[in-house]
Amino acid sequence: MKLKPWAVKLVLVIAVMALVALNVPGARAQSSTPREETWVTNGYVNAIVRTTDTVYIGGNFTYVGPVTGGGAPLDASTGAAAATFPRVNGSVLTCIPDSSGGWYIGGDFDRVGSIARNNIAHILSNGSVDPAWNPSANNLVHALAVSGSTVYAGGCFTSIGGQTRSCIAALDAATGTATDWNPNADNNVNALAVSGSTVYAGGYFTSIGGQTRNRIAALDAATTGSATDWNPGANDNVRALAVSGSTVYAGGWFTSIGGQPRNYIAALNADTSTATDWNPDADDSVYALAVSGSTVYAGGWFWSIGGQTRKYIAALNAATGATTDWNPNARGVVFALAVSGSTVYAGGWFTSIGGQMRNNIAALSATTGAATDWNPNANGVGYTCVYALTVSGSTVYAGGDFTSIGGQTRNNIAALDADTGTATDWNPDANKMVSSLAVSSLTVYAGGSFTSIGGQTRNHVAALNAATGAATDWNPNASGGILILRPLVLALAVSGSTVYAGGAFTSIGGQTRHGIAALDVVTGNATDWNPNASGVDYPFVSALAVSGSTVYAGGNFTSIGGQMRNCIAALNAATGAATAWNPNADNPVIALAVSGSTVYAGGYFSSIGGQTRNYIAALNAGTGAATDWNPNASGGGNTSVYALAVSGSTVYAGGEFTSIGGQKRNYIAALDAVKGAATDWNPNANHYVAALAVSGSTVYAGGDFTSIGDDRMRFYFAQFDFLPEKVKRYLLGLDSNPTGLDLNGDGKVDIADLIWYLITHPSAK
Repeated sequence: MKLKPWAVKLVLVIAVMALVALNVPGARAQSSTPREETWVTNGYVNAIVRTTDTVYIGGNFTYVGPVTGGGAPLDASTGAAAATFPRVNGSVLTCIPDSSGGWYIGGDFDRVGSIARNNIAHILSNGSVDPAWNPSANNLVHALAVSGSTVYAGGCFTSIGGQTRSCIAALDAATGTATDWNPNADNNVNALAVSGSTVYAGGYFTSIGGQTRNRIAALDAATTGSATDWNPGANDNVRALAVSGSTVYAGGWFTSIGGQPRNYIAALNADTSTATDWNPDADDSVYALAVSGSTVYAGGWFWSIGGQTRKYIAALNAATGATTDWNPNARGVVFALAVSGSTVYAGGWFTSIGGQMRNNIAALSATTGAATDWNPNANGVGYTCVYALTVSGSTVYAGGDFTSIGGQTRNNIAALDADTGTATDWNPDANKMVSSLAVSSLTVYAGGSFTSIGGQTRNHVAALNAATGAATDWNPNASGGILILRPLVLALAVSGSTVYAGGAFTSIGGQTRHGIAALDVVTGNATDWNPNASGVDYPFVSALAVSGSTVYAGGNFTSIGGQMRNCIAALNAATGAATAWNPNADNPVIALAVSGSTVYAGGYFSSIGGQTRNYIAALNAGTGAATDWNPNASGGGNTSVYALAVSGSTVYAGGEFTSIGGQKRNYIAALDAVKGAATDWNPNANHYVAALAVSGSTVYAGGDFTSIGDDRMRFYFAQFDFLPEKVKRYLLGLDSNPTGLDLNGDGKVDIADLIWYLITHPSAK
C-alpha cells in the first residue's frame, strides 16, 4: 500500500524521534544552520529568556524583523514580506516585473537565495531563482527595463550575458545571454526607459551608440543599438527617466539640458529633443520620477520645486510644472517612486513622510499625500536605504541597502512567538539598553541602562506584565554607580518570593546596596540580604545563579558577603554571607551556570579554582576547586566567555574566542560536559556571542554577529533547532525535494534519505 504524503512525513517524524530515544550518534545534534523564519534585530542582543510560548530578547536595537536581504516582495495591503522568496545577499538598486508574476533585479550582490548570481537575477513567480537566467554582470547594475523578449540593463559593468558590454546591454529574457545590441557607453548608465522602438538612457556617459551624447541618449531598440538623432545634451549626470506620450522627463544633477537652463528636472520633446517650457526649477538633485495621468511625481534631495517649498518629494502639474497641493514632506531624501491606482509608493532614506514615522519606505495617498497604514519599516545594519520600487498586481517589490523589511519597531526589548519566530504585540519600548532578563509566572523582569520602560519611568530595573508589556507598580529604582561604564543592572535571577539583582548600582529597592541585592517580588523593596560587593574602583556583579539555598555571584570585586572573594562567590540565600566556597578568580567572571554538583564559569580569568583555566572552567560546587574539565578558550580581540548554558551532557559557550575545546570555534561552541571537547556543532559566528538560552532541543544565541551558521545574513539573534532547516522545510511541505537530501540519487526524497542524512550529518552542515 502506498502511503499518502502526510503519512510518509508522520512516519518520518516517528522514526526521527526513535533515533533520539535510542541515542543514535548525531541524532541529538542541533543544526548549525539557523532557522530562517526567526526574526532578527538591527542591533546587538545580550539577554535571552524563553517561556513555553515566547522568547524574550533584550539589547540595543530599535527593530525586529525577518531576514530579507536587499530585496523583498511585499504585500500591497499589509506591507508584510512574502512567506517564501530568495534572499538577496547585497543591495538591490533596480527591479522590474517580468509580466509573469516574477521579477528582474539588479544591483550589488553575489548570491540570491542559495544560488550564485552576480549583480543581476531573475526571480520566478513561485519565489525561486530562475536557474536558466544568469547574465552575471561583473559590476553593479543600476537600471533595468523590459520590452517583449528583451531585458535592457545599465550600470558600470564591462561584461554581462557572456559578452563584453560597456555599461549597457540587451539580454535575452529567456536565456540571459547578451544579444548583438551593443551601444557601448563610455561611462555609467544609471537610468533606462523604453518607448516603442526606442531605448532612452541616462547616466554619466559622453559617448554611446557610436555617437557623442552627453549623459542622455535615445538608442535604436533594433539590432544596431545606434544612437538616434535625438540629443538633449545634459551638462551633468542624468539619474531618472520617465516617458509619457511625446514627452521624456529627466531628473538628475544637471543645470542645462535640451538646449535650455533647467535645474535638476526637465521635460524633453521626444521628437526634437529640445526642452519644453515645463520648468519646475528644483533647488537640488532629482533622483526619481513617476508619471500618472496629469501628474509628475518627483523625489530627490530638493527643498524647493515648482515654485513651492517641498522637502524631498513633490507632485507637479504635467502641463505647467507647478507643484500641486500634495505635500508629504519627507524627512530625508527620496530615491524611488512607484504609482499604483490611488497610491504613491516612496522609498529612500527618511524617517518621516506623509505625517507619520516611516523608515525608508511608505505608501502615500495620491489625493492627500498622507501616509497610509502600510508600513514595511525597512531596516538594517548601519546605513539603510530603499533605492528601488515597482508594483505588480498585489505585490510591491522593494530593493535597497536594507537587510530586513516587513518587521516592527521594538526599542531594546521584544517578544517573539516561540513557534513562528515573529514578533508578538508585546512592546515595552525601553528608552535605553536592556542587559538582563528573567521570567517568573506572568512577569518579565528587565534590567539595564533604561530610565523608561513599559510606559513608566523606571530606573534600570522593572517588572513588566508578560501579556501587555506594561510596567507593574514594582519599582526598585536602581541608581548610583558609573553608568557611562556599564548598565546599572547587569544580572537578574528569580527564586520564590525574591528577585536577585546584580550590577554597578549603589542604591536599589530604597536601600544602599553595592552591586548586589535581593528584592521583594511584591513590593520591590530591598530585603535585609546585603552581600555588598566591593574592593575595586568600579565593582560590579555581572552574573547570578541560584541553586537551592545558595546564590552564586560573578563579576569584578574582591570582597562580598563579608569575606575576601575575588570575582566569584557563593552566598547564603538567607543571610547574604559568603560561604567557604572560594574559587578565587584572577579576573572578572561574566557568566555562570549551575548543573548538579558543578558550577560553570566564564569570563576574563586565566586562573580559577586553584588551576590555570583560560576564560572558562567547571568548579566543584562543594569545594570550589576546578575540575579536570578544561576547554581552554583562546583567540579573539578581547578574549572572554560571556555566556553559558547547560543542557543535558552539553555546555554551550558564547563569547569572544576563536578556539575552544581543542577545536577552531568562532565565538560560539558546544562542549562535552564530561570531557570539555568541542562537539561537531559549529555555527561559526563572525563576532562575539553575548547571550545563550536553551529550551528543549533549541538553542538561542544573541550578540554582535552579522553572520552565523554559514548564514551571511543573520543579524544579532539566531535560533538553532534539532532538525536541519532543509529537513524541516520538507516536513512542513515547503520543499518537496530539498537540495542535498536525495542521497540515493533516485530523484526523490524518502524516509531512508532523511534518516541517513540526520545520522551522517551530526552538525547538519
